[in-house]
Order: sequence, then structure tokens, then C-alpha cells
Amino acid sequence: MSTQTKKSSFSGSIGFVLAAAGSAVGVGNIWRFPTLAAKNGGGLFLITYLVLVLTFGFSLLITDIAIGRKTGKSATEALRLVHPKWNWLGKLTFLVPAIILCYYIVIGGWILKYMVASITDFTAIAGDNYFTSFMTSKAAPIFWMLVYMAITAFIVYCGVEKGIERFSKIVMPTLLVLIIGISVFALTLKHTDQNGVTRTGLQGLLVYIKPDFSGVTFKSFMNTLMDAMSQLFFSLSVAMGIMITYGSYVKKDVDLNKSVTQIEIFDTAVAFLAGLMVIPTVFVFQGLEGMKAGPGLIFISLPKVFEAMGIAGRIVGPAFFIMVAFAALTSSVSIMEAIVGSLMESFKSSRKKISIIVAVAAATGAVLVCLGYNALYFELTLPNGSTGQLLDALDYLTNNLMMPIVSICTCVLIGWIVKPKWVMDEIESSGRLGRKKLYVVMIKYLAPALMVMLLLQAFGVFNFLRK
Repeated sequence: MSTQTKKSSFSGSIGFVLAAAGSAVGVGNIWRFPTLAAKNGGGLFLITYLVLVLTFGFSLLITDIAIGRKTGKSATEALRLVHPKWNWLGKLTFLVPAIILCYYIVIGGWILKYMVASITDFTAIAGDNYFTSFMTSKAAPIFWMLVYMAITAFIVYCGVEKGIERFSKIVMPTLLVLIIGISVFALTLKHTDQNGVTRTGLQGLLVYIKPDFSGVTFKSFMNTLMDAMSQLFFSLSVAMGIMITYGSYVKKDVDLNKSVTQIEIFDTAVAFLAGLMVIPTVFVFQGLEGMKAGPGLIFISLPKVFEAMGIAGRIVGPAFFIMVAFAALTSSVSIMEAIVGSLMESFKSSRKKISIIVAVAAATGAVLVCLGYNALYFELTLPNGSTGQLLDALDYLTNNLMMPIVSICTCVLIGWIVKPKWVMDEIESSGRLGRKKLYVVMIKYLAPALMVMLLLQAFGVFNFLRK
């Protein structure tokens, strides 16, 4: 079972860490993390999130990676090798990235469009109806989605070391430099609004990092906990087969415990810097109200902010959208790789052939998602009470239902069927496992309990807490 059968592999721990961190660092880190931090008491959310990273996130992340390396297989085959009767879990895990890719590349197309427009048509993207007009048009979103899909597919087509690893080694340091640069600039901002109120970037920083305990109740803290947990789950790329697939490319001499710690640090640092970049910037020009835009933060609020910056905005704006495009690409590459890796093993076919087939299939599904904003438009009330279109429904299905179910089942399989020692032995074959006792408690009891809570939240069971 432990024989490594993969021909492809990362060249070493650095390549693996950067690729895995790239998978974890996605669009959600850029808009979702700052939004949730602003909503949930700033520093209080940050503290809660950090505790969950070191416990809940660590346990799920290292489990997926260890499963991949020990079996040498992508998710579908790996979980079958862990326990033959749990073969169905591998198939369910495969479906998650297969569905996500179809709508993620649509969002990636939106980002590419804004990246180009921020350079060629800077003033236009700050218009009130620019995003809605673009999103609901029939041809433009499909064109940009196809361009984005082609870039993603090319990187995966080139393979693990020459494609994914090489891309990650270039993009991730660049992304980090961009986000640090914009974050530092955000702290220097100052603006006086029409009412004569002056706000500064440093004031925005305090809004972000200072814990706000005023009015904190059990209900409000539970809201914060659930939001932090859902963000972490969303961010670390667990329960999608991605980290199992990437784990199968990791050489046996790589210290998994050390690598996972580095991935945690990188992902958390980028999420924190995203907040440091976005919250002070939006606060200076739009106050606290500007933080309630959700996904529209990237496509509606921030373009208006960049325009208000004047000449500086013409530099910061394009840099921001280039950074977001890099973050999106590193995630879509990992999502597609999870699909390609599983299909290569199942059908014993070449990477190039499978990459082309997956790209065509995903693009076909993505066309339907694009049309969901015009020709196929509908509104659906989701179980948690929210209303959404086709993209929202697919996102809800994967992130709120399928991924928690996959995580719960994985915890049961490792914690109770094959036992935690199965994973711990693989980790300790190349180094010491830190947080060993914590890992056992988390994988057997706390992680599945938290996942059950997240699943119940998806069905609106805890809606009363938000009143």
C-alpha cells in the first residue's frame, strides 16, 4: 500500500509547499477573509481563526497529505486503498473539484477581464453598472472564461514539476510581494469624505486587528466561530482531493509535519495580509459600510476606491487585480490537477489527453454557468435561507454540503476504522509529528463534531443564532 507508484513528483519540499500553499491561497482569501473579519469583531475573528488553523485545519490538512503520500495515489484510488469498502468516498471526493472547476473558471474569467480593464479602461470599471453589465452579457464572460481555462489547462498539461511546481515558484513569491506592497500602501492612505470626516489607513488597521468584545454574547461568538471555521475549511483545500493528490507527488524524505506547518503559516499570512490590504483601504474611502459588499468587494467596491485614489489608484488597481488573478490561478490549477490525477489513474491514460478532455468538459459546464446570468437565469432559495443563481447553487452544494460530508467521513475512516496510527506512522517516517495527542483528539472527536455543526448550519439549523 505504501509503495510510491507516481512517475511525477515535486522536486522537493519547497516546490510542494509553494504548490500546496498556492492551492490554499485563492479568491476567498482576498474578499471573504477581510469581509468576515470586519463582520465579526476584527481581532476576535483573527484569534478564533488562528486557533482553528493550529487545531482543526492542521488535522484535516496533514491527514489528506499523508493519505496521498502513503498510497502514492490521487483521491479516488487512494481512499480505496485505505479501505476497499470506502471506495465510494473517493468517488464522492472526486465530484467536489469536478463541480467546483466549472464555476471557479467563470470567476477566474471575471478576474482576468478586470485585470486587463484596470490597465486599458481604468475609469470604466468603477462605473455603477459595469460589473452587472459584463456579468449578464452573453458573449464576454464566456470569452474570458475560455481564456482563463486555457491558461489553467496549459499549466496542468505541462505536468507536476515543469508545470505546477515551476508556475508556483514564480507566482507565489510575486503574489506575496504584491500583497505586502499594497498592504503597506493601504496604511498610508488618508481621505476626507463629503461630510468632512477624515479617515486614515492606521484607523482602518485598528478596526481590523483590535478585538471588539462590545456586545459579545454566546450567540455572537458562535456566529464568529462558525464563520471562522467555514473560512478555514474553504481556504485550506481539504475535502476536495487536492491535498491527497498533491501528497501523492511528495517524496518520502520530505518532512510532512514541517511542510504542513509552513503551508499553514503561508496561507494564514496571506489571509491576514489580504485583510490588512482591503480593510484599511475600503475603510478610508467608504467607512465600515463598504465592508458589507461580500464578493462585490473585488468587482464593485474596490474599483471605486482605486478611482478615488487618483493617480496612485492607476498603479495600485492593476497591481491588485494581477495579484488576485495569480491567487485564482494557483487554486484553479490545483482543482484541475485533482481531477486529472484521478482520471489518469482510473483510465490509465496520458496526462496530455486527460488534461484536454477535462478542459473541454469543464469549459462546457462553465458556459452553462455563464448563461445562468442571462439565458438560463433563475433564482433558487437555498436551505440556509439565502437566494442564489446557478453559480451560487453549485457553490452551496460543494462548499456547504459535499465538503463537510467528505470531511466527516474521512475523520470516521481515519479516526475509527483504520485508526490514527495509520496516518501518524506515515508522517513519522520522515520526521517527528508535533501535536500528536491533539491530532488524535481532533481527528476522532472534535473535527467531525465541528464538521457536523457546519453541515447543520448549511441547512439553516442555527439561523436562530443570527437573530
